[in-house]
Amino acid sequence: MSTGCVIGVDLGGTKLLAGAVDPALNVHHRATHAARGADQATVLDAVVGAVHEVRDAVEAASQTVDAVGFGIPCLIDARRGVAVMAVNLPLANLPFRDLMAERLGLPVFVDNDANGAMLAEWRLGAARGTHDAALLTLGTGIGGGLVLGGVQQRGSQGAGAELGHMVVQADGPRCQGNCPSSGCLEAMASGTALAREAAKIARGRPASGLGRALASGRELAGPLVTELAHDGDPAAIDALAVVGRWLGIGITNLVNIFNPEVVVVGGGVIAAGELVLAPAREVVAERALSPSREHARIVPARFGAESGMLGAAALALDGIGALA
Repeated sequence: MSTGCVIGVDLGGTKLLAGAVDPALNVHHRATHAARGADQATVLDAVVGAVHEVRDAVEAASQTVDAVGFGIPCLIDARRGVAVMAVNLPLANLPFRDLMAERLGLPVFVDNDANGAMLAEWRLGAARGTHDAALLTLGTGIGGGLVLGGVQQRGSQGAGAELGHMVVQADGPRCQGNCPSSGCLEAMASGTALAREAAKIARGRPASGLGRALASGRELAGPLVTELAHDGDPAAIDALAVVGRWLGIGITNLVNIFNPEVVVVGGGVIAAGELVLAPAREVVAERALSPSREHARIVPARFGAESGMLGAAALALDGIGALA
């Protein structure tokens, strides 16, 4: 790829991020759009609009776009490029790759969003140089990525590594969207779970920063909770700690089952940093088996909330043989 770049698109449960990316995974243009929609057509239109916005910026700079990579929060039939089932978006049995290639007029590559994030972090990020690694992306839901023996794992049908849907509390709250289970890690440690926990704490502690925010009608979503926690609000810190401890339960399972060298934590919630990771590490130290618990590093994603977008770009670069 001597003259151009690719576009990577990370489609989340509520928003999408698209970026023009070169073979060294440097980002040159970005576009953020809302992805929430009542129907499939609305979501697809948002995706196409974001790609066009980035492509226009690239071409205005006298460069070309050679391919588009998509990371979508969906079970993927990778051979056919079909989005089989999504938990948090209205996508089902959709020939996503072929549909996007037709609408965009470019080569298209597609994978699960967390698999893409794992690819970016494994190739050039926090898991670089490892042979056994796991990744969790904490956003609207929780995605998972897995590398074992130096090979990225996707399962027998491409639907594997759904680490966010391990059950960590058998009688826990119903998981969200189209997941039929209860007490999944996603139900306990995602951005959605953080908002639920923050509201619960705010109602019990009305004089806190969280309580005052709730009383003023503000949405207690992850960014606000994180902001208040960084400002020292004890209630917000406690909400993040609850999520962090549940995250630790999930990571304990990964450490015991896979004996990874590193567990990478990404997604929007990782903006809270050690306010989430420190409680998680404490739980792993208490509950995971030795020597695996001493061996596994638990670290934030190098690329933060952009791992998914960069991973989607890396997928496209791989597809056209241009990844540095």
